[in-house]
Amino acid sequence: MSGSIAASVQDEIAFSFHAVTQQFDASSSPVFRELNLSIAAGQFVTIVGPSGCGKSTLLRLIAGLQSPTSGTLRRNPRATGQQIGFVFQHPTLLPWRTAEQNLRLPLELGKSDARRSSTPVAQKPLHELLEQVGLSSQDAKKRPAQMSGGMQMRLSLARALVTDPSVLLLDEPFAAVDDFLRMRLQEDIRRLHDDRRLTTVLVTHNIQEAVFLSDQVVVLTGSPAEVKTSLSIAWPGSRDASFRNSDAFVGYMRELSRSLFDQ
Repeated sequence: MSGSIAASVQDEIAFSFHAVTQQFDASSSPVFRELNLSIAAGQFVTIVGPSGCGKSTLLRLIAGLQSPTSGTLRRNPRATGQQIGFVFQHPTLLPWRTAEQNLRLPLELGKSDARRSSTPVAQKPLHELLEQVGLSSQDAKKRPAQMSGGMQMRLSLARALVTDPSVLLLDEPFAAVDDFLRMRLQEDIRRLHDDRRLTTVLVTHNIQEAVFLSDQVVVLTGSPAEVKTSLSIAWPGSRDASFRNSDAFVGYMRELSRSLFDQ
């Protein structure tokens, strides 16, 4: 069934790709051909692989921003809900709006959709959400030019969560921040994932980030890309410094490195 999206009957699977091919035009090579991949509900899944292998394209397919050229992407609405939050590599904030006004934008757009669909959109405690991502009530009045890169990324994360999504998509959101801030943001992301019981899919080139955050790491390789392997990450406690400093973390790093570089 070409380019179709159907509901899955498996409650534990949020998204599944069945023989999905993605090709942008007839003269170009496929990004991937007959890709098969399942993403479990409630899991933190990270996609890694070389540049140009289709990682960001996979996120756009999940988000519904584009459709597969052929094959089937099955979405389980009972697991994914109606809302998907998307955090891009750059914050994409409106410079003339304050942080609070940027945060309110998805709700304003949702009201327009609700008027057309007769479905109400609830108001959110915006200052509480800002605090959850590490921003203060004073930060709420700042415009993007008055905020650091890390603060802008935190605001972008809050904006993705303001509609209470069941699915969070992250396209290299920490690429432009320093290593210390990156580690703090990683801990915040994983805490929010756990607290909100999200299904989260991250694209990154950072192996340490993939191991630290994930329940499952999917390695894409080749051209057209295919799933080379899938690595399960198990850790009984919180994702914090105790995990980063553990022998288990080092072992997972080695295993993922071998999967990426042993072609």
